[in-house]
Amino acid sequence: MMDKKECVDRMRGQMEKALGYLRSQLTTIRAGKANPAMLAGVLVDYYGTPTPIDQVANISSQDARSITIQPWEKSLIPAIEKAIQNANLGFNPQNNGETVRVPVPPLTEERRKELVKQARQEGEAAKVTIRNARRDANDVIKKLQKDGLAEDEAKNSEAEIQKITEQYNGKVESETAAKEKEIMTV
Repeated sequence: MMDKKECVDRMRGQMEKALGYLRSQLTTIRAGKANPAMLAGVLVDYYGTPTPIDQVANISSQDARSITIQPWEKSLIPAIEKAIQNANLGFNPQNNGETVRVPVPPLTEERRKELVKQARQEGEAAKVTIRNARRDANDVIKKLQKDGLAEDEAKNSEAEIQKITEQYNGKVESETAAKEKEIMTV
C-alpha cells in the first residue's frame, strides 16, 4: 500500500513529465527563427525504414533564416528532400549535391496566430495531464483515509496536492506565454 509521501512524489513525477513533454512539443512549433528542432518529426525513408531525420544527418542552423542538413550518405539527399516536403511544414528544401538547405520563410500574421493557437492547445493538454495526476493523488489520499489516515492529515495532504498542482499549472502558463511571445515577435 502506498503512503501519502509516495503518492505526492508520484504525482509530482507525473506533473514533471507533463511539463517536459510540453517543453519538447513547444520547441517543435516554429517561431520565425530557424531551429533544427523544427524538423524533429520528419521521418526519412532509410532503405525502406522510416527513420528520424536526425539519425541520418547532421542538422544545424547557421542563421535565423535557414536550416542546413548534412546527410551521412549523399544518396539520402533526395529522400531527405522528399521527407521534408511530405511533412507539410511549409518548407521548400534545396540541395547542392552535398547538403540540403531549408530556407525558413518569415511567418505571416495569420500563420503566427495559428501557431499561438497550437501552443495554447499543447499547454491545455499539459494542464489536463496535471489535473489527472491531481485527481489520482486525491483518490489515493481518500483511500488512505478510509484505511485509517487521520482526517486532518488527509486535509493537509489534499492542500499540499492542490498547492503543487497550482505550481505546475503556473509553470505551464509561463512556458506557453513565453512561446506565444516568441511566436508573435516579428
